[in-house]
Amino acid sequence: MPDTLTIRRPDDWHLHLRDGAALKSVLPYTAQQFARAIVMPNLTPPVTTAAAANAYRDRILAALPAGLSFTPLMTAYLTNGSDADDLAAGFRGGAFVAAKLYPAHATTNSAAGVTDIRNIDAVLERMAEIGMPLLVHGEVTDHAVDIFDREAVFIDKILVPLVNRLPTLRVVFEHATTERAVEFVRGSGANIGCTITPHHLLLNRNAMFQGGIRPHHYCLPVVKREKHRVALVEAATSGDPHFFLGTDSAPHAVSAKEQACGCAGIFNAPTAIELYAEVFDAAGALDKLEAFASLNGPRFYGLPVNEQRVTLERSPMTVPDAVALPDGGEIRPFRAGEQVAWRIAA
Repeated sequence: MPDTLTIRRPDDWHLHLRDGAALKSVLPYTAQQFARAIVMPNLTPPVTTAAAANAYRDRILAALPAGLSFTPLMTAYLTNGSDADDLAAGFRGGAFVAAKLYPAHATTNSAAGVTDIRNIDAVLERMAEIGMPLLVHGEVTDHAVDIFDREAVFIDKILVPLVNRLPTLRVVFEHATTERAVEFVRGSGANIGCTITPHHLLLNRNAMFQGGIRPHHYCLPVVKREKHRVALVEAATSGDPHFFLGTDSAPHAVSAKEQACGCAGIFNAPTAIELYAEVFDAAGALDKLEAFASLNGPRFYGLPVNEQRVTLERSPMTVPDAVALPDGGEIRPFRAGEQVAWRIAA
């Protein structure tokens, strides 16, 4: 097996950067690895207008350390009251590259999300007309549905009928976690894409309960059975252009994770591309990493691929134990204190 791998600089097509002081603490880890990132709009209040998206982009760029090159790609948070004309104007004007569907109460800061997909029919019809991608958090929120089944139920009851109604709508199924998601995406046309996170490639649901409750392995959608993890690895490493890199890196302070009702989210940004390299290496598919990390995403979004290259080398590195926050708190990265088998060459 090769000990080095040079690829085009990758992009992250699903990222949480937060805001304020936390933004300044976490942004450098992404900007050191990725040229661009789709930035999630679930702030408080959410990013629902072009003006809010432009202001958030300005705050991100102001927080970017000197010497780093990084382009944030902004998204609109869909609500029951989203206006199709405003959304289309923001897309055409460059404020938005996509719009995000959060089913209400599905995950962090999603209380203002959509309560019924039919409430935004006019918005989705306009998006299909203008080619604006819909980014989907694909879970139902019905408490009668088991949390491990919510993705599959969403696909069958909401997503399949949606794409049948609007067959030209461009959709990214974000952070896929199940065989059903892989099956749906693979059976779809080029207008359907799918992101897969490093933690869903590396963990199954046992990881949340090894020796006790592991709050830093809790995310939404939750990690699933081993058969689903295996299906995700096979999809990611297959070279299929439907699938591309999206970390869903979601930082929370340790104090917010380790409590009676802890937050969902895994902060993997410090070693994201290295973790993906580890997965692809184990699958004997290092030759497929560049497509997944650097080519398939730009192709879906109609953007040029990055000309800059990065080299990964097979050389163990230790993940930091913590990332400090300005208020004295800290964030615990994914696999904190453990070794990753690859690193970005100096």
